[in-house]
Amino acid sequence: MNVSEAVASRRSVRGFLDTPVDPDVIRRVVEKAARAPSGGNLQPWHIDVVGGAPLAELKTIMQQRIRELPGGEPTEYSIYPKELADPYKRYRFEVGEELYRALGIPREDKMKRLMWFARNFQFFGAPVALFCSVAKTMGPPQWSDLGMYLQSLMLLLREEGLDSCPQECWAIYPATIRAFLGIPEERMLFTGMAIGYIDADDPANAARAARAPLADFATFRGI
Repeated sequence: MNVSEAVASRRSVRGFLDTPVDPDVIRRVVEKAARAPSGGNLQPWHIDVVGGAPLAELKTIMQQRIRELPGGEPTEYSIYPKELADPYKRYRFEVGEELYRALGIPREDKMKRLMWFARNFQFFGAPVALFCSVAKTMGPPQWSDLGMYLQSLMLLLREEGLDSCPQECWAIYPATIRAFLGIPEERMLFTGMAIGYIDADDPANAARAARAPLADFATFRGI
């Protein structure tokens, strides 16, 4: 698989097979992704990988936690801007509607949509979970480094025939994840990620997020 193929085939998969993933593959990908660009070579990413019995334990914890605090815990950062304007607000709305259309859940069925959203915290059935945290002293440039690391990771997973789903939703349960992983107070949780083999028959995977046309986001001068 070349880079273009990996980029084109990478997607947020929301339905995984329970097929085990070779731990050596995960270790290799996590290590290779560290070649991602990093300003000043700070390498601000901290990665926790969870599978097997610990992952089953976390899924059980989250089933209870969602019942106790369905709205989540106090967050350490805002996942989206408080005043999200168009076209970004429209992009977010459209991808959500595309997903629920594929699932056959109408907009007015709020309860069913919430129940389906809770699948995030079961990693959509994936056999491997990954969490990324960062020192609280780091700023926006280092957070962009996290994105480059995670993108590199996801493309390397595609090379291995694996799929993934980055999940910033985990940021609404930072205290639970901090306690489970033993994340020190000087670091904050950025995101989680589900990793595994796609279940092509899961209706959620019929949805594919659209991208804005080139003219909407790029300006060329002298070229």
